[in-house]
Amino acid sequence: MPIDAVLTRIDDEMPAALDRLMALLRIPSISTDPAYKADCQSAADWLVADLQSIGIAAEKRETPGHPMVVGHGGDSGPHQQFSRHYDVQTVDPLELWKTDPFAPEIQDTDKGRVIRGRGASDDKGQLMTFVEACRAWQAVNGTLPCRITFFFEGEEESGSPSLVPFLKDNAEELSADIALVCDTSMVSPGVPSIASQLRGMLKDEFTLHGPRIDLHSGHYGGPGLNPLREIARIIASFHDDTGRVAVKGFYDGVEEVPDELLRQWENCGFDEKTYLSSVGYSQPHGEQGYSTLVQQWARPTLEINGLWGGYQGAGSKTVIPAEAHCKLTCRLVGDMDPDHVRRALRKHVEDRLPVDATVTWDNDLDGSPASVMNIDRPEFEQARQALSEEWNRGAVFSGMGGSIPVTRFFKDILGLDSMLIGFAQDDDAIHSPNEKYNVESFHKGIRSWARVLDKLAGS
Repeated sequence: MPIDAVLTRIDDEMPAALDRLMALLRIPSISTDPAYKADCQSAADWLVADLQSIGIAAEKRETPGHPMVVGHGGDSGPHQQFSRHYDVQTVDPLELWKTDPFAPEIQDTDKGRVIRGRGASDDKGQLMTFVEACRAWQAVNGTLPCRITFFFEGEEESGSPSLVPFLKDNAEELSADIALVCDTSMVSPGVPSIASQLRGMLKDEFTLHGPRIDLHSGHYGGPGLNPLREIARIIASFHDDTGRVAVKGFYDGVEEVPDELLRQWENCGFDEKTYLSSVGYSQPHGEQGYSTLVQQWARPTLEINGLWGGYQGAGSKTVIPAEAHCKLTCRLVGDMDPDHVRRALRKHVEDRLPVDATVTWDNDLDGSPASVMNIDRPEFEQARQALSEEWNRGAVFSGMGGSIPVTRFFKDILGLDSMLIGFAQDDDAIHSPNEKYNVESFHKGIRSWARVLDKLAGS
């Protein structure tokens, strides 16, 4: 199976590949908003039809939420599962978009050509790099280089409520030798990367209650307990002056990064200045004593994601509010247990409540532990060689600051190790207005997957 012919086919078909991606990007498959339920169905239908057009036996599988897409192709050889999601984040605040988020465009920028639109990078553009690689293989050789199970999720951006039951119900069908995932970034432009570890995630939310009703700040200002002031005091106690989380027991299960891995990271091409300056920072603001990269990849965090209470409208309203609210997330590393962290965090808050204040917690929020990939498997070295050949630069094993819980579910439910390869850039503005995906990332991402499949098939 000649890889050169497949790569030539990919180059020749780039205009058509871009057209297909643009068609998928036009579907507003926002999974968290019930108003877009029909659009999520349409996106799943589109993917089923596209997979079928290249000879994949693909179906839409309904769930209590949004549907899954499952397909099977290839006649022989190693068995790979490829997975990622077709749903997208909301577009709020819409007024900050410079173009219609669901009318994607190819734009020329000072950093090259980009695909602009919601889902371009997270994750439709990434998903389609693999599909287009398979399309080229099928066109040149009449078959895929190995057996492949395609598994596309439609609820990743809304907490994946249907994922675990679906995996349990279809474990035999979805099993394979290894799971391939395309939902990650490159360490730096031009540096191909394989994620070797992911931080876990814990979400929590609480409401601090004070007086029975909102109070007149003239009548009760002074003697009255103000929930906003008290919640600010408690939140300020989450960290010490060095940026370290001050919650007792928070660091249980955290290990230092081994020296050998630290040396690899130091030479991986990460540009700290560019990383920080691209979002308006002049220096890192996290845990002192650790580099920016270690803070991002290997240290746990406790972040305040939302804080509100009292009057939010125009002008002034002189009240002491009856309650104040806070949303939190923690990124977890190593062997940190999400349930242990949640208990420690809640105890920290409850121990600091003043007299006449109470707290209630949202008990419907989830958590998942960190994941460490088994890079000793031969597939990782095969993929590293393939990526290095395509990008003319040694591929690196990197950490990742974000969380992709599906990899943990694959391991626990399917017994599958995951290999995460992605082509996003730090400036892609995923989850934000004006999201983009570099045309180079899309093009070379397709070529990269073609090479990876070639190596995994033993060609």
